[in-house]
Amino acid sequence: MKKDNKKPDLVVFNEETQQYDAALKPYGTSASSPVIQPLHTASWKNDGIQRVNKQFKSKFDEVKAQYEELMQKFHYNDLVYNAKFSFEPIFGEHYHLYNNKKNEPFLSIIAPEQCSFEYLGSFRLNTDKMWEKIESASNQEE
Repeated sequence: MKKDNKKPDLVVFNEETQQYDAALKPYGTSASSPVIQPLHTASWKNDGIQRVNKQFKSKFDEVKAQYEELMQKFHYNDLVYNAKFSFEPIFGEHYHLYNNKKNEPFLSIIAPEQCSFEYLGSFRLNTDKMWEKIESASNQEE
């Protein structure tokens, strides 16, 4: 049998550098060294987890609100662009969307109080050619 040149457990010998390096270690290496006690980090971790989760939830809610707003704008634009109209809308002007008797949407310049069709909403065309919903039909004339 080949005799192994293994050092005893109490001897700190670095196999890579072939040197004794006990004095270079950041921890005690002898049996009389102080016991290494793990720190109690559970409360620190829990606090960090709660803070990070609150930040993630806040950011998620913000992104979700932006997404819902974008989807609403998409829905309005899809609705208006697929409606029937026989004129070229002018930027900044207010238009009104109605359903005709066949339940087909059409765009008109006629105000809701002057029309008997089912009123769907008032819209304004911005310079990006996006339709913006106008909340109050009474504010149509500026």
